[in-house]
Amino acid sequence: MYKEYYNLKEDPFNVTSDPDFFFSSLRHAEAYSHLLYGIKQRKGILVLTGEIGTGKTTLCRTLLSRLDHTIKTALVLNPKFSDVQLLKLILKDLGIQQDLKNKFALIDALNEFLLKETSKGNNVVILIDEAQNLKVNQLEQIRLLSNLETEKAKLLQIILVGQPELYDVLKLPELRQLNQRVTVRYHITPLDKNEMKDYINHRLLVASGANAKPKVKFTAEAIEGIYNLSKGIPRMINILCDRALLAGYVSENPVIDLKIIHKCAREVAHR
Repeated sequence: MYKEYYNLKEDPFNVTSDPDFFFSSLRHAEAYSHLLYGIKQRKGILVLTGEIGTGKTTLCRTLLSRLDHTIKTALVLNPKFSDVQLLKLILKDLGIQQDLKNKFALIDALNEFLLKETSKGNNVVILIDEAQNLKVNQLEQIRLLSNLETEKAKLLQIILVGQPELYDVLKLPELRQLNQRVTVRYHITPLDKNEMKDYINHRLLVASGANAKPKVKFTAEAIEGIYNLSKGIPRMINILCDRALLAGYVSENPVIDLKIIHKCAREVAHR
């Protein structure tokens, strides 16, 4: 609605996980490096956690989009399935088009695929989002998948992404073998105030496109207000900024001040 008014080609503050808008804060850059290291060094099981809205899914989509052609990937966004259904989803995403019914046949097909890819010098990565929702039997299945290896290296790298409760799940006594096999762990924290300002400017510049400049300004007081209200959580920043741009457009004011932010915060709280 307001894109033309602010000289934007895209909505800058969508809450979708768009890699084009990925902002490499200090913690997000560190998380990215940890995951990339775990994949390339074939470390087996990797865990990434963060509070709701801290950008975990965007980070993971960015990572997957930047991996080269020698790394085959499968992405599971909703793991609320049985362990057999989870295996079927993984195989389908890897392009294994076989009509297999039972767990043993599925694992055998996956192992055959992994050996074939390894012989070509390729690597295979499975990324499971919202992993805190996995049941114990599913996580035990993941541990068994991590056993697929040669004498030299892991055939399969598994990234578990979830909210902080995932660590509590992994500490369950019945999952201690799986927990011991996690070789890379990283926890994403919210943006600090300076990063948040850069984050807002980054999204506006990306949304304005090449060789263009957005016609909008957030005052220092507005930035302070957004930080206090959002606590540096990207999703909350996006929601507040999107509403603020709409308010500025309606009032024909390209300068977003603290008054607008407080008004938008009240609207968001009552929606």
